[in-house]
Amino acid sequence: MRRVIVTGASGFIGRHIIPMLMDKGFEVHAAYYTGPVEIMDDSGIFWHKCNLLKPEQNREFIEEVNPTHILHFAWYTEHNQYWSSIENIKWVQASLNLIMNFARCGGERAVLAGTCAEYDWKYGYLSEGVTPLKPHTLYGICKNSLQEIFSDFAKQAGVSAAWGRIFFPYGPHEAVDRLVPSVIVSLLKDQKALCTHGRQIRDYMHVEDVASAFVSLLESGEEGPVNIASGEPVAIRTIIDTIADLMGRRELIELDAIPAPELEQSLIVADVLKLNKQVGWKPRVVLEDGLRSTIDWWRGHLP
Repeated sequence: MRRVIVTGASGFIGRHIIPMLMDKGFEVHAAYYTGPVEIMDDSGIFWHKCNLLKPEQNREFIEEVNPTHILHFAWYTEHNQYWSSIENIKWVQASLNLIMNFARCGGERAVLAGTCAEYDWKYGYLSEGVTPLKPHTLYGICKNSLQEIFSDFAKQAGVSAAWGRIFFPYGPHEAVDRLVPSVIVSLLKDQKALCTHGRQIRDYMHVEDVASAFVSLLESGEEGPVNIASGEPVAIRTIIDTIADLMGRRELIELDAIPAPELEQSLIVADVLKLNKQVGWKPRVVLEDGLRSTIDWWRGHLP
């Protein structure tokens, strides 16, 4: 029996990945510390409340489950705070404890969630093994440092290891202050959506595709960093306009109403050749369909 632990299971990506793992025949053990209760009604899932930041709970959790696989998403994610918070350093320590405990208990395959913020964004088109790794935030520094330690440790411990660098996910359950939900919620409330110029080019992918990519990565045996992204460049303005058109509220969009962050990069897009070829995975949700389903979700979850 393949027994997988998913950390951060009540989070934005974790909650979407659980049913996919069950469909693949995994025995799923979902770790959470805080999170909505309604997702815990799913039958066949083993839920574990665990504060991974506490070493003893971290160790006992792994020993109790004795997993063959692990997908590690748990991290500090408070919007706008996580870029510079010292909580990032605590999560490096907790993640290393988790992986060391996993290896000690005979774990076979570990996939951890990284970020495109590990790269030097000035290059725009970001490719594993080619683009320099030069993070400019504590969040990116901590993720990149963890990846380097994790990779070397896994080789010594005999654990198959991969690192999924997430770019720009969107979809149901995303933090309301992020771009897509903030525009949708403003329009649902008949309020102006105040935006930047919108000329930034980014690589957005629906959260269900992000979850699906991680499941494929877990099963593939591919090792090392892999970009988790669509590979399709899209202007922020296009996303905003598509939302407005789907909702019939173009008159509420105000571009250039707020300044773009100073020194913001104009282009951040992933090279997804490794994901497409070595992992054998490609996205399924087109942007318009993904935004439509996200709008429908927010209609029933308006804050």
